[in-house]
Amino acid sequence: MSTDIYALTPKEIVKELDKYIIGQKEAKCNVAVALRNRWRRMQVAEHLKEDIVPNNILMIGPTGVGKTEIARRLAKIAKVPFVKVEASKFTEVGYVGRDVESMVRDLMERAVAMVKAEKMEELQHKAIQQVEETIIDILYPPLKVKGEADKWLDDEQNRYATRERFREKYRSGALDQQQIEIKVSKSTSPSHINSMGIGPAIDEGMIMSFQDMLNSFLPKQTKNKKVSIAEARVLLLAEEITKLIDMSAVKEEALARASSSGIIFIDEIDKIANTTQGQGPGVSREGVQRDLLPIIEGSSINTKYGVINTDHILFIGAGAFHMAKPSDLIPELQGRFPIRVTLENLSQKDFYKILDEPKSALPMQYQALLTVEGVTLNFDLEAKQEIAATAYLLNEEVENIGARRLQTVMSYLLNPILFDVPDTILPNTTITITKEMVKASLADLVQRKDLNQYIL
Repeated sequence: MSTDIYALTPKEIVKELDKYIIGQKEAKCNVAVALRNRWRRMQVAEHLKEDIVPNNILMIGPTGVGKTEIARRLAKIAKVPFVKVEASKFTEVGYVGRDVESMVRDLMERAVAMVKAEKMEELQHKAIQQVEETIIDILYPPLKVKGEADKWLDDEQNRYATRERFREKYRSGALDQQQIEIKVSKSTSPSHINSMGIGPAIDEGMIMSFQDMLNSFLPKQTKNKKVSIAEARVLLLAEEITKLIDMSAVKEEALARASSSGIIFIDEIDKIANTTQGQGPGVSREGVQRDLLPIIEGSSINTKYGVINTDHILFIGAGAFHMAKPSDLIPELQGRFPIRVTLENLSQKDFYKILDEPKSALPMQYQALLTVEGVTLNFDLEAKQEIAATAYLLNEEVENIGARRLQTVMSYLLNPILFDVPDTILPNTTITITKEMVKASLADLVQRKDLNQYIL
């Protein structure tokens, strides 16, 4: 974990979030404090550290205003394990469907993947050197000395010079298409377990754990494969890095990282609020809430990598709460989200800022796509203003889907251009989107009364 990034001040965190998300200052400030508190907790005395638990956050606001994006960007800034789950996909224990513990296992998988990727980057240079030696050995095998009476066919100096010539050609790519035979490991797909009679309803984590257990007992199998040197470089590099990585150390670090700094974003949490009394789906929703409660309060969950404690995982709940209220959640669950943030609806001015200010704004994305085809795409200032005005109008008249409406409008505006490239619109062409073009292209979209096909 990068301490420099993890120890950003709350103001610095908000500044980073501002690069991608327009508005929602209150929400940004609250998540920034939550993240900084993670770092602060690491600095306190050991006897207090365990008692300091994160203040979970409940974000309330309509779709498309930035709830998910705030949490996702927060995790990227801190470089911590992060998973997004949808509460509506969970079912009460005993019913067919995903159980709530699966989100913790997903977080653990993410943590392992992060740590493993970091270790791979650290070991890549060493692995590349080893792969080079392996391929040079195949091209010019070392002399096997069977006894003292055996002598080198060539003197050592000549052999060294020959190997270095092969090495130069290998590094220059001159040998990339040459075919060689290498040994690669045989891999067993987890799906093969079902052929052993295990039903499809078994938990995925248990399947993977069972597969790992079987693999640990079975001897490693290899097979000979004839490939080009370019392909061999890729295959051998993956195997070499796998050999160099200490998976026990990876699992240990991933467990510590997930349990102390992981973030679980529970979207659509309003969908499990009980708005009915007595019988019916409300009873099942309340069951999901009660299953969630011990995990958010803090409990130990078994994963294929070991037992993870959820006491210090930060939970961020989010929901539109159109049909329900936060008070419709069971009181115990409400209490586990002490920080409540209401996100504001986006204005027309916000829509324009979304098109103009973020580092990955939609116009930039379309410009990048067309640059691949050799076409330059530009947007006039007034064109962006007209796009923002159209998106805002559609949200007001049809259904408010927030900033996602901009994607609908931009797609409707630019798809005809994307279709014509490169057949009709040739490379080295410059296209400038003007206010008039936007009005002409979107006139039909604005005038239609039945806009269901454009609602995301």
